[in-house]
Amino acid sequence: MNKIVLIGASGFVGTSLVDIIKNKYNFKIFDKQQSSFYPEMTKIGDVRNLAELEMELEGQETVVLLAAEHRDDVSPTSLYYDVNVLGTKNVLKAMDKSGVKNLVFTSSVAIYGLNKENPDEVHTQDPFNHYGKSKWQAEKAIKEWYENDPNEKSVTIIRPTVIFGERNRGNVYNLLNQIISGKFMMIGKGQNKKSMAYVGNIVALIKDRLDKSELGFYIFNYADKPDFSMTELIKVIESKMNISVPKLKIPYWIGMLGGYGFDLLSLITGKKFFVSSVRVKKFCATTQFNAAKVHLNFKAPYTLKEGLDLTLEHEFINLKKDEIHFYTE
Repeated sequence: MNKIVLIGASGFVGTSLVDIIKNKYNFKIFDKQQSSFYPEMTKIGDVRNLAELEMELEGQETVVLLAAEHRDDVSPTSLYYDVNVLGTKNVLKAMDKSGVKNLVFTSSVAIYGLNKENPDEVHTQDPFNHYGKSKWQAEKAIKEWYENDPNEKSVTIIRPTVIFGERNRGNVYNLLNQIISGKFMMIGKGQNKKSMAYVGNIVALIKDRLDKSELGFYIFNYADKPDFSMTELIKVIESKMNISVPKLKIPYWIGMLGGYGFDLLSLITGKKFFVSSVRVKKFCATTQFNAAKVHLNFKAPYTLKEGLDLTLEHEFINLKKDEIHFYTE
């Protein structure tokens, strides 16, 4: 069986991936944190430590690199580059030393920037934040590593849009929670499209790439289709949860003014708040991405609505108070 190291797999996506490959592949988790669900499979280490990586990659055949600093409030910002760029370069060095030639890397559609017109995989890169910039630099390092010696190498780069699902407490969960709790206020007209990706489909794609192990260099955007506008997303939630959401809409400029106010308050107090100018900007942006390429040869096991239904059922209908959750953006 293929020997795989899952780097950064103690969190949300990694745990879901282990759930579906544990009976097929010989693997171990390498992460700076212990896996809450698979502690016996976890080796503690940091991608910033080359010696640790070299030790864990010895005798392995494939790396799935999930480790990343991705929250939009990471401080200092140098951590994005230390982990996402230098960490990736360390992984590549360790792979070379151990003769590992197969890599699956999770990047991000953040490399395209905001308000782009449905970019596909060949669209110009224009990241607007440190996360996007660091992911793009990591991709370039991987491409250079591949081109230096492409013989018998298999590289897959997956650029997912925002990922949601059970046990995740990131931005999508916070949005769902606000809507369901009655605290939601629409900023802007609500017609901006939002590409989303259900975690069950993301890990199924990673497994598909592991199963195929195709030689060459592959890049795929990932989003579940069709894209919902904010208004359409709210209608899906209203129907599933049997609620009615207030129709009040806040003008964009007022929302941004409020975001800057919280930025200033955060600077003064040193505290982090749910509302910020970056999050208001991201909420109102069109984040729609072309994922036609990946869906030509990959059959997602869940529709977007099915993924939302499963998430709503798990997090809000059948909620267990002692459930372990993963916090992201």
